[in-house]
Amino acid sequence: MEHIDERAGMKGRAYAGRGGALVTGSSTGIGRAIALALAEDAFDVAIHYRSSREAAEVVATEVRERFGVRAVVLQADVTHEDEARALVDDASEALGGLRVVVNNVGDYHHGPVAELDAETWHRMLASNLHSVFYVCQRAVAIMREAGGGRVVNIGYTGAEIIKARPGIVAYQIAKTGVIIYSKALARSEAAHGVTVNVVSPGVMENSVTKPHDELPMGRTGRLDEIAGAVRYFVSPEAAYVTGTHLEVAGGWNL
Repeated sequence: MEHIDERAGMKGRAYAGRGGALVTGSSTGIGRAIALALAEDAFDVAIHYRSSREAAEVVATEVRERFGVRAVVLQADVTHEDEARALVDDASEALGGLRVVVNNVGDYHHGPVAELDAETWHRMLASNLHSVFYVCQRAVAIMREAGGGRVVNIGYTGAEIIKARPGIVAYQIAKTGVIIYSKALARSEAAHGVTVNVVSPGVMENSVTKPHDELPMGRTGRLDEIAGAVRYFVSPEAAYVTGTHLEVAGGWNL
């Protein structure tokens, strides 16, 4: 049942009940923007970090002071299954359940494919794909038992296109895997009230490389534009949307 949350509702927005939201990798960048957006929408949030505790604490303080919701700071290396599962359990316990999980963690690598070593290959898959699997498998079980929830995984624009990208091949393969896994999970969980969708950033303001000449809109994307896409997928209006891949890329790769 929708209601107005007075602490986050100065804009008069309606929300489908408050709940807990876990955003992985939310101490900086896109993850931080998403965590702040969800807090503004009246969700209590779990701020996750691997090594930057100070930055995570800053985000948590901002969440509490600006939006008046709960914020907890949790550490884990989600490339390890046991730590990823414990993170989900800890977030659920601290926030009284999990309504939303956003998988944002994902290292990036750019370099000649001929120089790609096994360590980097495995790190790209572990960070971008395995972490999503570990977190989702546990989170979806909790959501199913609670009667529903929203999962949003962060992908990469162009990951559905089978096209040679030698400079980012390991990253590209991992993100393509995220889309395939997300669609499979969406199909299997639809009857249980759990939706699973993917938001794929294009060239953003914090991207490592910025090929401006390839961007039809002539600019990089803003972090709040990614957060806006996530907000849609966790909103009441998206209750019938699952297995969808939404690119926020200003026409890049068209």
